[in-house]
Amino acid sequence: MSQNHYQILGVSTTATAREIKLAYKRLAVQYHPDKHGGNTLYEDLFKAVAAAYHILGEPGRRAQYDHQLQIAARRAEEARRQQQYRAQAQHLYGVPMPPPAPLRTRRPAGSAERHYRTIPRQRQKFTRRDYWLTAMFLLGLLLFVLSVKVTMDHVTAVSNYDDGIEAYTRREWSTAHSFFTETLHFKPKHTAALQRRAELEQLIYHDYVAAAQDYRAAIVEIESSRRRAALLSRLGQCHAALQHPDSAQQAFRQALALDSTVVRALLARGEAELFQRRRYASAIRDFSAGLRHTRSSVLLARLMLYRGLAHYKHQDYGAARADYWQVLTLTPRSGQVYFLLGRVAQKEGALPDACEFFRRAVVQGYQFAEDARNETCGRRQLPVTPVQPARN
Repeated sequence: MSQNHYQILGVSTTATAREIKLAYKRLAVQYHPDKHGGNTLYEDLFKAVAAAYHILGEPGRRAQYDHQLQIAARRAEEARRQQQYRAQAQHLYGVPMPPPAPLRTRRPAGSAERHYRTIPRQRQKFTRRDYWLTAMFLLGLLLFVLSVKVTMDHVTAVSNYDDGIEAYTRREWSTAHSFFTETLHFKPKHTAALQRRAELEQLIYHDYVAAAQDYRAAIVEIESSRRRAALLSRLGQCHAALQHPDSAQQAFRQALALDSTVVRALLARGEAELFQRRRYASAIRDFSAGLRHTRSSVLLARLMLYRGLAHYKHQDYGAARADYWQVLTLTPRSGQVYFLLGRVAQKEGALPDACEFFRRAVVQGYQFAEDARNETCGRRQLPVTPVQPARN
């Protein structure tokens, strides 16, 4: 090793990364060729400083370089020790030849001079200690095999899960589902794989029975109350899709008992109250609670839309109209919201406003508004009046 990079940078072998970086910056500025008129001497010094920092500035290369320095130091010390304690008979450029083998004084003994005695064979007996040693050896071998299997299963499960996540991000749903299934084959209690596979089964394949089974298996293994609440909310959605309202409501109650800010649980429970049980007041309470705990524009729009429907069903048309106008601020091209505003205006007896809202809904591509427009407005052209949003 012709040059010591620590000496070039002027730091010790125990210098920190910050000290090495500061030394490099100082020497790079000092030896930069542009400051010395392109002198080749400073150019060589600048290259040597850059090469030294290339080795010492990266932890992996520095560790390898330190290891090489230690090996070189040990070799030098060994050479010095051998030179210091060289045997007296050793020559400078080699050692003398070994002494010749001693001469035999007689020929080897013949067969007549050799005496043989048969050693009786003894029967080997196992003692208690031997049995214990054998049992311990077999137990250790079994534990070793089990540990290897557990380790290999864990490594294979982690590898399959990572591949499944990559396929999940690429929207290759079938491939991701296969990888998650392989992960659970090697590690059945892999909670992340259970959750991901359940999401695919629920949202992509609409297999709510399999999704509910995976959600239940993941909930048992999760200790975090917030994560359990989120999965219970998903489980409630699966029960609701399977037309099991009682099970869905129980899952939503458990989720909200663990975490009262789970917006999806509030949304799903409010939907069940609105569309299935027709309990509009409780649905309004759930939607209002969800609005207090979310900032997502998608969830905000959905919560306010459903709360407006609940107000409409509760015959509170002013509150319904206010919610619909709030939804329009988030989704201004929603033909469905214009259609719902037309229904509110129709209930209030404002036929020109209703016709205008139905017309806007048709313009935005909401085809259901065409029949309502023909039914309410007929073929006669009502005067188009500017519709002003309701003020809260």
